[in-house]
Amino acid sequence: MQIAYRAKDITEAHIVAGLLKANGIATHVGGDYLQGAMGEIGAAGFSNIHVQDEDLYPARKVITEYEASNRAATTVDSGNDKPGSYARWLLLAMAALVLIWLNF
Repeated sequence: MQIAYRAKDITEAHIVAGLLKANGIATHVGGDYLQGAMGEIGAAGFSNIHVQDEDLYPARKVITEYEASNRAATTVDSGNDKPGSYARWLLLAMAALVLIWLNF
């Protein structure tokens, strides 16, 4: 078996493994038990997706498409920061009201 993908955490590993399985590629996610050794905090670098030798090239092709779509979604979402902007203005307005209230 070959490592087709090194995931950031166990959740991403299972997402990518499910994507590969949906494309007819048998997978094995390694590192499930190592994750618990780090406690409740998600440990990074332990989650690997293994595929059979003959499935390595098709798996990497699917993973490349996944990474490209993931980057495109991140790029589109990064320009839309309205909730964060609203929160900053709300906190600024609340701070101004508290300062006014404390001066009276």
